[in-house]
Amino acid sequence: MVCNDIKRVVYFFLDGTLDEKHKQDFSKHLHLCPECEVRTMIHLRIRAFFHKRLARVSAPARLKQRLSRTLRAFAD
Repeated sequence: MVCNDIKRVVYFFLDGTLDEKHKQDFSKHLHLCPECEVRTMIHLRIRAFFHKRLARVSAPARLKQRLSRTLRAFAD
């Protein structure tokens, strides 16, 4: 892989959706290219930041009950 390939598939790598051959090629390139390694680490940190900030929050039980009752009332 070359740098342009890395830029194109970095998100697939971080998602774990690259096949084994491409994963190995990607990792090999990162070990040889500090610039791509830094860029990948930045993407990883940005991703972690958003996952942390946008963590799922469950609705309160009382709200869920009210919504269920309302939806059942409309269904009847």
